[in-house]
Amino acid sequence: MTDTPLVEASDIARQDPQSRQMLLQPTRFVLHAGDRVAITGPSGSGKSVFLRALALLDPLAGGQIDWHGKPIERATITCYRRNVAYIRQRPAILDGTVEDNLRYPFSLKVYHDVRFDRARAASLAAKAGRGEGFLDKRASELSGGEAQIAALIRVLQLAPEVLLLDEPTASLDPESSLAIEGLVEAWFNAAGQARASIWVSHDAAQAKRMSERHLTMRAGVLDEAAASHRSTSDSDNPERAQ
Repeated sequence: MTDTPLVEASDIARQDPQSRQMLLQPTRFVLHAGDRVAITGPSGSGKSVFLRALALLDPLAGGQIDWHGKPIERATITCYRRNVAYIRQRPAILDGTVEDNLRYPFSLKVYHDVRFDRARAASLAAKAGRGEGFLDKRASELSGGEAQIAALIRVLQLAPEVLLLDEPTASLDPESSLAIEGLVEAWFNAAGQARASIWVSHDAAQAKRMSERHLTMRAGVLDEAAASHRSTSDSDNPERAQ
């Protein structure tokens, strides 16, 4: 782990543009290479708001985000989003085949320097327990779990530095959930890569599996100190964890 964080947020905040209600209180957060973070908390506590703010997908009401120790300028936002990837709970899937969906990012200007690699995509599918025929499957034929797998492969093939996973297995069957976890594990453990992840979950057992650092969130406040002192009994009790 290097001294310079991959991502450092200094007092970032989010406010509802209409009601002016604070959705995310001023928050400081540091993410180093090798960090695996889980965030739990009740619905509406601001977990998704925090992830989207960290991904610079929504305008900040204050604060600053540094990437590799440098403030993010307007000209580098696109590059930052390429490397700090937000995975939502139900990502959009395009018409066509799975391969069509995987090829789509390479049609965008930000990815002009890379080309689609079917063999790599098939390898990622295999890590999720899907054969090469998965790439030829029509999007309309995919189950919810398969759609989420396809969406995750679409991101992972681009080798981001950071994954911001917003309840990626919510409403999925146990088999699909484990496939998603396996894909993320394989990505994280790839040799020679400085990577980190944040996983938002309502499943305390999953949060424990997918992290080494557990935070909680309530009413727009990210509570790192309290999470660090959680007892084992709290971690193993989903009702208390949420």
